[in-house]
Amino acid sequence: MTSTVLTTAQTEADAPRPTLGERIAPQIQRRGALAVLVLVVAIASATSSTFPTWSNVSSILGNNAFVWLLALGMTFVIITGGIDLSVGSMYALGGVLGAYGATHGTWLAILLPLAVGAAWGAVQGLLVARARMAPFIVSLVGLLGLRGLMQAVTDEGATTYLVPQHSAFRSLGAGTWTPVLIVAVFFALGALLLTRTGFGATLTAIGGNENAALLLGLPVARAKVLVYVLSGTLAAAAGALGGARLGSGVTTIGVGYELTAIASVVIGGTLLTGGSGSVGGTVSGVLLLAVIHNLIDHYFSQYGSAFTDTVNGAFLAVVVLMQALLSRTQQLE
Repeated sequence: MTSTVLTTAQTEADAPRPTLGERIAPQIQRRGALAVLVLVVAIASATSSTFPTWSNVSSILGNNAFVWLLALGMTFVIITGGIDLSVGSMYALGGVLGAYGATHGTWLAILLPLAVGAAWGAVQGLLVARARMAPFIVSLVGLLGLRGLMQAVTDEGATTYLVPQHSAFRSLGAGTWTPVLIVAVFFALGALLLTRTGFGATLTAIGGNENAALLLGLPVARAKVLVYVLSGTLAAAAGALGGARLGSGVTTIGVGYELTAIASVVIGGTLLTGGSGSVGGTVSGVLLLAVIHNLIDHYFSQYGSAFTDTVNGAFLAVVVLMQALLSRTQQLE
C-alpha cells in the first residue's frame, strides 16, 4: 500500500508542469472579452462626459436587452459545433406574432411566438441531427423561410399589428429595468443549465468530439434537437418582448442580428468549432459589442449602421484568428 502511494506521488511529481503559455491561453480565451470591456469602459468614461451618464447607460441596456437573448441561444448551438442563422428572422417573426396575439389577449401574445419558435427549432434540429444536414444550410433555409412566413402573415408588410395601449403585454417591454431583469433571469437559468446539468456536459462533449460522445452512449441526436429548439424559442421570445417594447410588430427589424449574436458569442470565448464556451463569456461579449456600438453612434454617427457592421466583422475575424493561434500554441507546447 505504501509503495503504491509513493509510486503515485512520484508519477505526479515527474509529470511536466504546465508552461506559461498553457496557463495563460485558456484565461485569455475565457476572460479576454471581460478585460477588454473593462478597458473600453474606463477609457470611454475618462474621455467622454456623456458616456457614464444614466441616460446613456439605460440606452445601452434597455434598448438592446432582448436582442441579447439571441446570443444566449446561439451559445448553446455553437458549443455543439453548430450554427443558427435563422435567429434574426425568428426575432422579427416573433415580434409580429406577439403583436398579433396581443390584440386577442396577453397569454396568446406570449404563447404563440414561443410555440412557433419551438416548432421551427425542432424542425431544424431534426434536419441537423437525424437527416445529417449541415447546420449552415439548414439555418440559412430557415432564415429565408421565416422571412417569407412573416411576409405572408403581414400581407407582404402591408399590415402592421399594434399592441393595445393598455395591454399587460406591453408592460413587459417598458422602461429600462424590466427588460434587463427579464434577460438577466434567462441568462442565469442558461448558466445553470450549461454548468450544473448533464445536458450541458453533453453539449460540450458533442462539440469536443461527436464520435467519442456517441461511443460514450450520450444522447447526441436528442441534445442537438433540443439546442435548436432552445435557440428558436429564445429568438421568438426576444422578438415578442421586443414587439412589446416597440408597441408593434415591425417587419423590417432583425436583419443581421444573427451575425451580431454569433460575434458576441465568439468574442465571449466560445469556440466557433464547438466544445468550449460559457454563458458568462457571452455576457461579456454582448456588453462589449453594445458599448462599442454606442461609442460608434456617438463619435461616428454619420457613417450609420454600415460602420457598426464593419466593426462586428472585424472583431469576429480578430477573435477567431486569436483562437486559432492560441490553439496552435497549446498544441505545440
